[in-house]
Amino acid sequence: MATEHPEIHLAQVQFLTVAEVAAMMRVSKMTVYRLVHSGELPAARVGRSFRVPKRAVEDYLRSAYFDAG
Repeated sequence: MATEHPEIHLAQVQFLTVAEVAAMMRVSKMTVYRLVHSGELPAARVGRSFRVPKRAVEDYLRSAYFDAG
């Protein structure tokens, strides 16, 4: 029986720019940079810019969500 490895297949990962993440979260780009630099939001550095996996943004929003009512 073959075991599955939780390897990330980078060809299947959808990466977003900081501007796209900011628009998706409705925050400023500076807020996204703060999240990346603090380690709260994982990102890959490409040259001088960052790319954030879309799944990481979705996971972050899901974990940050709370019911105020």
